[in-house]
Amino acid sequence: MRIHYLQHVPFEDLAQISLWAQLRHHSITGSRLFESPVFPESDQFDALIILGGPMNIYEEDRYSWLKAEKTFIARAIEENKRTLGICLGAQLIADVLGSKVMANPHKEIGWFPVQLLEENVMDSIMQDLPAQFMAFHWHGDTFDLPSDCRLLAQSEGCQNQAFDYEKGQVTGLQFHLEVTQESIRRLAKNCESDIDKGPFTQSKEIMLNSFQFVPKIERLNEYVLKRFLNQR
Repeated sequence: MRIHYLQHVPFEDLAQISLWAQLRHHSITGSRLFESPVFPESDQFDALIILGGPMNIYEEDRYSWLKAEKTFIARAIEENKRTLGICLGAQLIADVLGSKVMANPHKEIGWFPVQLLEENVMDSIMQDLPAQFMAFHWHGDTFDLPSDCRLLAQSEGCQNQAFDYEKGQVTGLQFHLEVTQESIRRLAKNCESDIDKGPFTQSKEIMLNSFQFVPKIERLNEYVLKRFLNQR
């Protein structure tokens, strides 16, 4: 399978996804948009992964490549490419599908549980996950559920944590399962100013002392990726 990814900042990369794909002999290409907003032709990839980032989807004046990125994502969805958005990536998909993206009532930063809507997850890429699991979060925005989408998961701090479209061909995850210890350290270093005293924000110390969750979400990430690439 040929996977293409969209990366928005140097410190937020594929993390666990890279090694998982390499071990299974999937090819990986990427657009590092912070360096050069160049996108592949449709016949050059089979699946698209849209990563996170500290910017907002509506900051097109500040990040000139955002408009072109949205056009590229919309075309990938129209052409039935398997598409997965993580955090900012999920917000970009929601925007492309015509939904509103806005500030969440509270930031959600750190390790917090996510609950599946079990009546909705059948035949989704989250089907093999437990009804509740710990995930890593780092976001201040959220989105309305786009039309014709299924809500798959929620948390106490954010109502819309995951959704899919076109019977799972397109999925948005507001939370992170792909993180490693190193990628969390990079986020904490580069985005430390995001940390506030809100009810769903953990201190940097708590986040960096909770790495016992990383091996657990690595397994969950594998389940998600297998179904994302339709390898059940």
